[in-house]
Amino acid sequence: MSGSSQDLRTTLPPPPPHNDPGLQPERTTLAWGRTILAFITAAAICLRWVSHHGVFVLALFALAVITGTAIYLTQRARYARSSSGIATERIAADVLGVLGLSLATVVLGTLGIYTVLVLS
Repeated sequence: MSGSSQDLRTTLPPPPPHNDPGLQPERTTLAWGRTILAFITAAAICLRWVSHHGVFVLALFALAVITGTAIYLTQRARYARSSSGIATERIAADVLGVLGLSLATVVLGTLGIYTVLVLS
């Protein structure tokens, strides 16, 4: 009997790291996941351009892949920070993450426009 009780305790999920009924950290994680998907899609589109616009397009590909990878690698820390911020009721905006993503998006868009208009 005690063996089945022990098994039950080990299969229960751990308690949530925050008490947020709106699940804000989870929604934010999903939004960053969609952003990763958008950058990987942009990278795939850039690979299709190589035959038409030349090797310069590989810079666009690299930028999109590096940005998507950076978002992926920092996602766990971002989630932990959001969860603990909600639990302690002290959370700060991720200004550097948003500024970095904005900069990468503007650079990728500008280089894409340059590639299509000038290198064609």
